[in-house]
Amino acid sequence: MKNPYEVLGVPPSASQADIKSAYRTLAKELHPDMNPGDTIVEQRFKEVTAAYEMLSNEEKRAQFDRGEINPDGSPRMDGMFRQARQGAAGADFEDLVADLFGRRRRPRQAKGKSVTYSVHVPFLEAARGGVQRVRLHDGKTIEVNIPPATSDGDSLRLKEQGMPGVGGGPNGDAFVEVQVDPHPYFVRDGLDIRVDVPITLTEAVLGAKVNTPTVHGTVSVAVPEGSSSGRILRLKGRGLEKDGKKGDEFVRLMIHLPEKTDSKLTEFVRSWTKQSDYDVRKKAGFE
Repeated sequence: MKNPYEVLGVPPSASQADIKSAYRTLAKELHPDMNPGDTIVEQRFKEVTAAYEMLSNEEKRAQFDRGEINPDGSPRMDGMFRQARQGAAGADFEDLVADLFGRRRRPRQAKGKSVTYSVHVPFLEAARGGVQRVRLHDGKTIEVNIPPATSDGDSLRLKEQGMPGVGGGPNGDAFVEVQVDPHPYFVRDGLDIRVDVPITLTEAVLGAKVNTPTVHGTVSVAVPEGSSSGRILRLKGRGLEKDGKKGDEFVRLMIHLPEKTDSKLTEFVRSWTKQSDYDVRKKAGFE
């Protein structure tokens, strides 16, 4: 295996955040689901995943930086002798010597390595919950449950779906990082949802009932008479639900004028303006 820093394209001084960011960018580009049938890209994806596993584990990273282990996690020969000189004793030392001379007494069980995948999830599916298919390193495809109110960056654990164990040990785990796709008009704010809803000038002045989208379907919302553009209405309990808590939806009313100029409306506004002393900027505190 190559140097993990070189595989991810980061310097040895990189922070954990830099390492994670580099991995996510490469994993998104090289994921087998995005490159079906391309064995070269698939091998590259495996190398990137193994490098991230090494460097995201602070203990393994420190051992690699000290020259105690190889990029694949196996101990270096010079590192093994150094550990022996520094006081290895008892059963551990016997195992070390036995390893060096090919006389290991008995295989030790060890859990397999963990593997990380990423999956893109539509906004509404992440909000309401759903199922996504993920292809594992061994070519097997499994269905992964996406819990309601899943956030961008959440990691879902798949128990014992990682690399095989050693000496009869259990398989490692697989972790699926969720990347939530943006929505054309919904914006998430914790468990709350925010959305801009266009209304006509008539609806703003006289009030009306308007159909408004929510993550759970369309509802009818009462626009109060004399509503200004930017006014926010709260729809209680229409947000996301998680751990027994429910968020709300906040609807911002946005007045939209007709694209084509209406001469009657223009004339009315001119007439009304002459009769009115209403100063919107003075009311807002502007001088």
